[in-house]
Amino acid sequence: MGATIFDKVWDRHLLSDSPDGQSLIYVDRHLVHEVTSPVAFEGLKAAGRKVRRPDLTFAVMDHNVPTGDRSDPNPDDLSVRQMGTLKANAVGSQIALLDIFNPLQGIVHVIGPELGFTIPGTTLVCGDSHTTTHGALGAVAFGIGTTEVEHVLATQSIWMAKPKQMAVRTRGALPRGVCSKDLALWVIRNIGTGGAFGHVMEYKGETVERMSVEERMTLANMAVEAGARSAIMSPDEKVYDYVRGKPFAPQGRDWEEAMEYWDTLPSDPSAAYDRSVEFDAGRLEPQVTWGTNPGMTVGVTEAIPGPEDFEDGGARAAVGRSLRYIGLAPHTRVKDIEVDVVFIGSCTNARFSDLVQAARVVAGSHMKVHPSVKAMVVPGSQSVRRRAEEAGLDKIFRDAGFDWRNSGCSMCIAMNEDRVPSGKRCASTSNRNFENRQGPGGRTHLVSPVMAAAAALHGRFVDARELDLADVGE
Repeated sequence: MGATIFDKVWDRHLLSDSPDGQSLIYVDRHLVHEVTSPVAFEGLKAAGRKVRRPDLTFAVMDHNVPTGDRSDPNPDDLSVRQMGTLKANAVGSQIALLDIFNPLQGIVHVIGPELGFTIPGTTLVCGDSHTTTHGALGAVAFGIGTTEVEHVLATQSIWMAKPKQMAVRTRGALPRGVCSKDLALWVIRNIGTGGAFGHVMEYKGETVERMSVEERMTLANMAVEAGARSAIMSPDEKVYDYVRGKPFAPQGRDWEEAMEYWDTLPSDPSAAYDRSVEFDAGRLEPQVTWGTNPGMTVGVTEAIPGPEDFEDGGARAAVGRSLRYIGLAPHTRVKDIEVDVVFIGSCTNARFSDLVQAARVVAGSHMKVHPSVKAMVVPGSQSVRRRAEEAGLDKIFRDAGFDWRNSGCSMCIAMNEDRVPSGKRCASTSNRNFENRQGPGGRTHLVSPVMAAAAALHGRFVDARELDLADVGE
């Protein structure tokens, strides 16, 4: 029986097994940010321990950093304290830090891959659920809790039970105007928000092979919304080209040795999985969430369901609650839903290629942001922001009436000044449409960058497949 890529990386990093089914895994890379790390560092200090491998730990300010003018005083006292605490902990432990003024600052799951801190065949953890993103490069990546963060800081290892494995096989090319975000939502819609619970999702097949590395990151990022413990994809030449030459990537002879190892990682044809699902992406249409979890999704040409469409009493009640919160009547057509706010950003869709997709819509339409809509673009990192400006994307967005911001988690989690007002409706490229996620009372519809940009211009949802798309950002 062959082995999966997850098996291969897991076995290489396995230090010990315990009788209770837990395994001790060595951690190659550890990312920390200002929200989940303070308690872990405090516990470390209280126990009289030090960070075991500060050279393998990277600290980033991202969750509550202001995305406006950073020369202005931060009005949020909690944010100031959290960022100050991270800086003190990083300096005191001799950990590299990307603070608010660092030119490489960005969202932790954007800067990890773009700096080469994330590479194939490694284990990576972070106190953030969307650490699954890094699996797109062939890394075994887990989001962990505060106690586990402390354990990793102290030992450079982590105890966990080995997850089951789910193969997500894809076929067909994504249609024009359809993005990897649409495929991610389609998968969650079909298997449910708990469909991958306890599993590592391995995305594979023709559709994934056609995707860029950044498109694959969107798939891996959203795996946690299906309940997955992590996500992973076998590395290929696209991954090697993406990683090559990045600041923290192997160089010279180390690169050659790394490549030799990486070539052994792809899952064997005879590898077995605990579960397997298959999807045809060739017939996929743009997806839009209508409720309060990512599984509540329909296609742009469809109407949203009503409670009476479900036989299970619990499902009917959940649908009714979601519709009341989201402020929509049953069977409303997606194309009839108007939006008030558009957010293009987050660790799901704020990379350069995501901004290019959105800019193609704006440049191709020759339209401005709808008068009733407030639209903002928040690049995933300052590096992405500079690259976009060099390509002229910022001018495309600004000229059309979009607010062009600095990098950070921003409206995805509403821990800074970027929030959806209560009762307002947002088309968002982020990953969660939970109640109050983007601001108290805010109503969220998850969509792709193409769909979000189109909604900003039209003031409602339109079918991205029918849009004129310009060539930009080349």
